[in-house]
Amino acid sequence: MAQIFHPSANHIAKISIAAAVIGAGALLAFAYSMDRGAYITDVGVAKDQPVPFSHKHHVTDDGIDCRYCHTSVETSAVAGVPATEICMSCHSQIWSNAVLLEPVRASFRTGESLAWTRIHDLPDFVYFNHSIHINKGIGCSSCHGRVDLMPLTYKVNTLYMNWCIDCHRHPERQIRPRDQVFNMAYEYPANQEELGRKLMKDYHVQSLTDCYTCHR
Repeated sequence: MAQIFHPSANHIAKISIAAAVIGAGALLAFAYSMDRGAYITDVGVAKDQPVPFSHKHHVTDDGIDCRYCHTSVETSAVAGVPATEICMSCHSQIWSNAVLLEPVRASFRTGESLAWTRIHDLPDFVYFNHSIHINKGIGCSSCHGRVDLMPLTYKVNTLYMNWCIDCHRHPERQIRPRDQVFNMAYEYPANQEELGRKLMKDYHVQSLTDCYTCHR
């Protein structure tokens, strides 16, 4: 019986299989990088806002504490978007005619809230409580990064479940003294894990990784 395939077909088959495996691996790597990239996660992306609010100017330059604007962060599940009245407590006196701040003045006149674009927006099926984390010694910058250095606010962490779970598995790596929670420039000491374990006992912190902790 005559040979159907030329002997070179063996080499072509091997090359084709190798190419298919490499191509599949490359496709998976591309999909993974896309899933973790800024296009999907919005990490590092400053979104358009009705007013280009600068945390750097207000926090670093003017020394305004986080809690002055985010009034409910210590006592509520939500940090609280500052009411227009809070903005106007200063801007009725300074920069009161700035064109840039007209949306704030219009909101104050009409009583219609500014439509801020959420930067840190968790899915509806995720439960997160700011006050619990703050009272357990988790600093603002642990999740939000150095917001005090951002001219325009952007996300520095994906907020993906694996990122949250990693912290819940090892809370000692992130816990700081409660009086340092709002210190955006706080630096963890060399003995952080030892200190963290002590603070876990002092603050009654548990390593909670059960599904119902966040999905209720």
